[in-house]
Amino acid sequence: MDIQSLFGLDGRVALVTGGSRGIGKMFVEGLLAAGCARVYISARKVEQMQETIDEFGADKVIGIPADLSQMDGMQQLADTISAKEDKLDILINNAGAAWGQDYLEFSEAGWHRTMDLNVKTPFFLTQKLHNLLVTAASEGRPAKVINVSSIDGFRINPWETYAYQASKAGVVQLTRRVAARLIKDNIVVSSIAPGAFPSEMNKAAKNAPDASAAGIPAKRIGTAEDMAAAAIYLCSRAGDYVVGETVIVDGGVVNAWLPSYFNDPAG
Repeated sequence: MDIQSLFGLDGRVALVTGGSRGIGKMFVEGLLAAGCARVYISARKVEQMQETIDEFGADKVIGIPADLSQMDGMQQLADTISAKEDKLDILINNAGAAWGQDYLEFSEAGWHRTMDLNVKTPFFLTQKLHNLLVTAASEGRPAKVINVSSIDGFRINPWETYAYQASKAGVVQLTRRVAARLIKDNIVVSSIAPGAFPSEMNKAAKNAPDASAAGIPAKRIGTAEDMAAAAIYLCSRAGDYVVGETVIVDGGVVNAWLPSYFNDPAG
């Protein structure tokens, strides 16, 4: 068994939305380490995107400014990549939004922004990039789509993030349904549900990692290597037979958490 061919991504072209920081940047680092020839990233903030490009190299990472909360922003991104590439091996739908607000005050604007970017965008961006994905797919090497969900799609968190939790649960089911359609075109769709990783979306893990780790069975927050490993697994030959599944990467919060962790962090 050749481990390099099992987990390697040599020569592949990828797009990571929201790839300039946080978990998206972890994906980018992992894809490059596994051998991707080029990784496109999209983001709204050009300065942050340029910092990531400078870190990894403009020959490997190509930035495309895009507001993916709008249909025309998705189309512009798809058109730009189509003008540069004749195929797309990997699409990671990572861009997302959260909105926290008291139940009685929760706004329609917050609801729409969260549901649109977290659920609507992965579906329609994948649709708009379908031809590039089909072109990349070949017998014995499918194209890959990974949707980023969250452990908050599987359990209740203590914050009033109603639309976020609903959207991330929706991503899990959306992944399954889209996977059932796209496997016909030799495109494998799966999902990753991160737990506590340091990012702007999870400031608790970023700013107070020890406190966050106290309630995690593995006794630590996630690292860039943890997230990169999950993406490499699903994007490579190793994940070709994993169709419609959501891989939970959370140190045991969803599947190994016991009530004792709340009162006794030592478990």
